[in-house]
Amino acid sequence: MRAPAAVAQLPPRRIGAREFDFARQVAVMAIVNRTPDSFYDNGRTYALQAAVDSALRAAAEGADWVDIGGMAFSPDTAEISPAEELDRVLGVIEAVRAASDVVISVDTQRPEVARACVAAGADVVNDTTGLRVAGMAEVVAETGAAVVIAHSVAEPHQHLPRPQYTDVVAEVAEFLGRQVQLALDAGVPEEAIIIDPGHDLNKNTRHSLELVRRLDEITGIGPPTLVALSNKDFIGEALGRDRGERVSGTLAATAMCVERGARIVRAHEVAATVDAVRMTEAVLGLREPAWLRHNV
Repeated sequence: MRAPAAVAQLPPRRIGAREFDFARQVAVMAIVNRTPDSFYDNGRTYALQAAVDSALRAAAEGADWVDIGGMAFSPDTAEISPAEELDRVLGVIEAVRAASDVVISVDTQRPEVARACVAAGADVVNDTTGLRVAGMAEVVAETGAAVVIAHSVAEPHQHLPRPQYTDVVAEVAEFLGRQVQLALDAGVPEEAIIIDPGHDLNKNTRHSLELVRRLDEITGIGPPTLVALSNKDFIGEALGRDRGERVSGTLAATAMCVERGARIVRAHEVAATVDAVRMTEAVLGLREPAWLRHNV
């Protein structure tokens, strides 16, 4: 399978200080959660210096991008005030920006948090509510940030039991197309928009697997597509693996999504993900091998 024609036609673009040719390049986004209750690392990077060190280590391991979050989307985590969210993320953003030109995104659904974080050095707003919060599109446009528009249905910190879709891929694609237009209408430039189908966000395992299987219908929408698969429940349920045992499944699903046109992948295990992505690029003919020694 080859990626949709829309992916091959993606023009190069600048995000922060870095240039990306998404027609032939896949970016790896490292996850840095400054939360005490993140689903995967259980607060391992909650301390300020631990979060900064994690971000810089990820950049050294080959991450193009670090995604810094102070409040999880999950309904199983406590909601915090905007002031506390800012207290968690601003120091990390400022320290990482002072030390590196790596792309920085802030994972937030709040316009006021997004505005302050861009002012502190973030390049991208990663919005898991997909610009459904009033004022977010306008803040993105005013600050000049790039934006990740993710598909979700419920409000943050609210359960959506037994989510129902007639055709999950078609419905996600329709939502993303509509929200891309909302961003454009608010003044966000086309080249600043990234889309994310939101695997596991208000979706069950069958829904998320279908999104992997038919990801070319999402990547064909036009903007670069981000996939956030790392160690998610749909991988654990597909394989019967607990949270600490999902790396292999994550890498397999990542390779399939890259083949179908994903151009940004969000990851906990950066070094392994970089290798999986670079190998997939090489197989697809998007990059030359690092060495040519065997039988040469």
